[in-house]
Amino acid sequence: MAITVKSWITVLIVAVTLATELRHAVVSAEPQVPCFFIFGDSLVDNGNNNNIQSLARANYLPYGIDFSGGPTGRFSNGKTTVDVVAELLGFDDLIPPYATARGEQVLKGVNYASAAAGIRSETGQQLGARIDFTGQVNNYKNTVNQVVNILGDQESASKYLSKCIYSVGLGSNDYLNNYFMPLYYSTSRQYSPDQYADILIQQYTEQLKTLYNFGARKFALIGIGQIGCSPNALAQNSPDGSTCVQRINGANQIFNQKLKSLVDDFNRNTPDAKFTYIDAYGIFQDLINSPTSFGCCGVGRNNGQITRLPLQTPCQNRDEYLFWDAFHPTESANIFVGKRSYAALKSTDAYPFDIRRLAHL
Repeated sequence: MAITVKSWITVLIVAVTLATELRHAVVSAEPQVPCFFIFGDSLVDNGNNNNIQSLARANYLPYGIDFSGGPTGRFSNGKTTVDVVAELLGFDDLIPPYATARGEQVLKGVNYASAAAGIRSETGQQLGARIDFTGQVNNYKNTVNQVVNILGDQESASKYLSKCIYSVGLGSNDYLNNYFMPLYYSTSRQYSPDQYADILIQQYTEQLKTLYNFGARKFALIGIGQIGCSPNALAQNSPDGSTCVQRINGANQIFNQKLKSLVDDFNRNTPDAKFTYIDAYGIFQDLINSPTSFGCCGVGRNNGQITRLPLQTPCQNRDEYLFWDAFHPTESANIFVGKRSYAALKSTDAYPFDIRRLAHL
């Protein structure tokens, strides 16, 4: 963390400028794909948890303080990474949450993400209700039925859905709100990090196969970020409050490597589909190397021990920070990650290709 705040601000200004230029380049034309479907957790939830009995909700200020629609359920001060990707793909409107998507609106795509959700069904249960990966896939099946009804027949729906992009980003909570929470879950006593990653990938694979069987053909699989560098992890487990927790990050890297291998497996065995891996861990590393502060006027040690409280006053210079709360990035960080997911800056950002190329395959 030797780079100054001034350098960090410069990185963000470049990211915002490039994202804006890319967005302006595509909004004048039709979107590059007809629809964009999103599966994930609080990093991309945009309101699916708002009306369920859950502690994992963000439909109150200061969440959304910099978002044009105010608090919507997004766990950030503004846009999420998939909001940025949707804009870069050329969508005039952001993708709606499943909870409110109606009628022909679903033809542009749906966001099924749910805060606290994981690949495993029990993950996040201490936070109350949430829609796990299986539940999100089941909700997608309902959407497919709607698409069939709107377009008139199964063949038309299948052809239409095969052109859409499917962003899948789960697994973070299976570590944060399961494996590394031994007081609530036994998984860390039952499995080594390698064994646990294998189990997660097996369950993940089955859900991807279901999506494939229901029309999905273009997949962007998002790797897990550096949970061991979150303000919460630093506050709870870092001896000096600034060194990332390697035992957590090491487990995350094991999962990511297996996920990347899964992309190869699917690309070999499903020739009519295209899968790519987005290295969120590596992209995030560039951000972590830059700022001098991880948190943003949060609560507790490191200003980021817990998530934001209703009506809590946020810092004024939030664009200078990586994290908005204990676990979630600021809009500025999301713009940086979303832009590099869409158009890779480094060869390692995406494998074997970025989302921009996926859209045109």
